[in-house]
Amino acid sequence: MLLVYTHKITPRVRYAFKHLCTRVLGIPVSFTTKIEEFIAHDSLKMSYTKQPLSNELFIKNHELLFEQGLSDVDINVQDWGDTKCFFTTGEKSALPFDIFAASFYLLSRYEEYLPHVKDAYGRFTAKESLAYKHEFLNQPVVDIWAYKLKSILEQKFDGFTFPKRTYNIQPVIDVPMAYYFKQKGLMRTIGGACTDLFRFKFRRLYNRFLVVFGFERDPYDTFKWIINKQKQYDFKFIVFFLIGDYSTYDKNINVNKKKFVSLIKSVADYCKVGLKASYFSLDDISILKKEKKNIEFITNYELEAARNSFSKINLPQSYRNLIELEVKKDYTMGYLNYLGFRAGTCTPFLFYDLDYEIQTPLLINSFHCIDHALLKHQSQLDKEQKLQRLINSVKRVNGTFTPVFHNYTFGIDERWKGFRKLFSQVLESADETSKPKV
Repeated sequence: MLLVYTHKITPRVRYAFKHLCTRVLGIPVSFTTKIEEFIAHDSLKMSYTKQPLSNELFIKNHELLFEQGLSDVDINVQDWGDTKCFFTTGEKSALPFDIFAASFYLLSRYEEYLPHVKDAYGRFTAKESLAYKHEFLNQPVVDIWAYKLKSILEQKFDGFTFPKRTYNIQPVIDVPMAYYFKQKGLMRTIGGACTDLFRFKFRRLYNRFLVVFGFERDPYDTFKWIINKQKQYDFKFIVFFLIGDYSTYDKNINVNKKKFVSLIKSVADYCKVGLKASYFSLDDISILKKEKKNIEFITNYELEAARNSFSKINLPQSYRNLIELEVKKDYTMGYLNYLGFRAGTCTPFLFYDLDYEIQTPLLINSFHCIDHALLKHQSQLDKEQKLQRLINSVKRVNGTFTPVFHNYTFGIDERWKGFRKLFSQVLESADETSKPKV
């Protein structure tokens, strides 16, 4: 156990230390404000104060973890070896910056509470982030920092054996629209056909009728391929179905359609199924509650994970709603147009509510790659290389790689050509113990 001496034990201090030391490095951590207890401890220990007590492992603290609420934090990002750091400290400190305050700033999404420019959907964008502005978005800096801390602890306490964690993946498949032509109902089908006709989309009109009359497979119906892929691996894919009402933003199949319900049930037999919360449910907990109830009725088990429509997060309300409905995991945290680490980590972390100053039970699984971000790269080779670099950055810290693909990504649309191969590339990166079944 690591014992930390500090002049004041705050919820922020507990949160930051437990993520880095326990979630990333696998060592339990305890805190004390008593010097005698600290001196008597005969295993891992460090002080986290303004001045060292003696010659112990000392990290000088920044004030951020001892404050409450939000303030205008002065941040000066600097190079540190092959990565970046901020909240620099003095010479006596074992690290040149306050690793815990910096990690807390990124994990709590402190910057998303501060004034910023939103996009057309009201989302926090990558270009507004500290990581993008200072070019460390492509690194899981929190995990990198934790491993550097581990090296210092190993040097100071050479008799201690650290537990080892292994690289793993949790593939996410987002289903905002299960079918492109099928199961839309008479009015939507006629309306779509008329639109194709008036816009001279004769090829699409032809394909529409081939699908509707059963001569061809729907271009978004890739679920058989997904299930066959799942059967090859022990780890589970997580498939998020949108079942909200038809609206300006959400245009999925009606949840009362028997074939749609049957599809969800068949996927749930092989993969984990989560709820893709509709756009209007993000601001109305009664709608979210109804959607949660519907998905639970279909799958016949308690909803564990959710992901928001359009990857939109209204902090902190979106997460408070999930907590109130006892949803355990969220998979929304990430950027749609950029690869990288929105929260600076590739380790799932608990949501910290900055308004209430409490650690919550909601586990945030930030995604690091989404198919739409890969589309920006023209050639297939470029896509594969960008994806592999991202995978390697997670592997170096034995983290959890979370990519997001859509059901239509694996379809026949020309712009998604090669994405089945990219998905397979992710699956094949799994640890040896999770390789395909023989």
